[in-house]
Amino acid sequence: MSGRIVHGGGIGAAAALYGGRPEDWLDLSTGLNPCPPALPAIPDRIWHRLPDQDLLNETRHAARTFYGTSDILPLPVPGTQSVIQLLPRLADRERRAAILSPTYGEYGRVLSASGLTVDAVATLNDVDPGSGLVVVVNPNNPTGRLHAPADLLSLADQLAGQGGFFVVDEAFGDCTPETSLAGAVSTRPNLIVFRSFGKFFGLAGLRLGFVIAQDGILERFADWLGPWAVSGPALSVANDLLSADPQPLRRKIADRRAGLGQVLADADLRVEGGTPLFALVTDPRAAELHTHLCRAHILTRKFDYAPTWLRFGLSPDPVSDQWLAAALATWSKG
Repeated sequence: MSGRIVHGGGIGAAAALYGGRPEDWLDLSTGLNPCPPALPAIPDRIWHRLPDQDLLNETRHAARTFYGTSDILPLPVPGTQSVIQLLPRLADRERRAAILSPTYGEYGRVLSASGLTVDAVATLNDVDPGSGLVVVVNPNNPTGRLHAPADLLSLADQLAGQGGFFVVDEAFGDCTPETSLAGAVSTRPNLIVFRSFGKFFGLAGLRLGFVIAQDGILERFADWLGPWAVSGPALSVANDLLSADPQPLRRKIADRRAGLGQVLADADLRVEGGTPLFALVTDPRAAELHTHLCRAHILTRKFDYAPTWLRFGLSPDPVSDQWLAAALATWSKG
């Protein structure tokens, strides 16, 4: 699992292969909010100075309120991928790791490449309580599988009994805050929660995420990342948006998800799973459908390990829904 993984978002490469300008394509390959909020103004001084401690502290307090982390101050990081890369430093190399699979491929790639023995397990019950590190993405990418907090906390407690760390990646959890474990971190020293800023707010280019864990773990991640890991402009934007009411964004995402669901239903495509930010379709001709949509300048996400899967992200508006519907209608007739 050490080879490079192809992710969504390769619109430039798709345009080079199938024609057109990247900006004229409909990119449904990523699970991002396609209707981001207006960017807040960034004071000039923030561009001219290194991020100072006051700005960092303000953002951490805003994140604490937004994520509901009780007395824990989440640590801003330059995208959750940055801390996935650091997980091997946290793991006990004498013990096995486990990843609830299939899921976001970077976990398996990074842990395996570091020399750890990694078990890909299908259910929570398949996790060996003696594992040194366990990863669960909840809601899962790309299946949308969602585990109840009580079941995850039960596993966290089992692992704690033998000194194992439990990482719960909630990158797609902002639309379902009631399922988050962020508020439970203060009572469980082995629990680590990752949150993504870019997906819910539609600002992936900001490269920002948060780690929620007890102070000892946060201090280790902060030390490994080094000073000024997150830019001042990113902290400033996050501080403002995390302090705003998230409900309008949730309603807009729900509207766009309903639009996508209707288009897929009208095309008689089988939706296997998903989250508020994407739908996972299963079809025996998924690879052909992916190519057909590329010819219509619509990019979806296919999976080399699951050739019958195709993930559809949200479109920004009803006009784009109609674009997708027209392309699927052509496919249906083919």
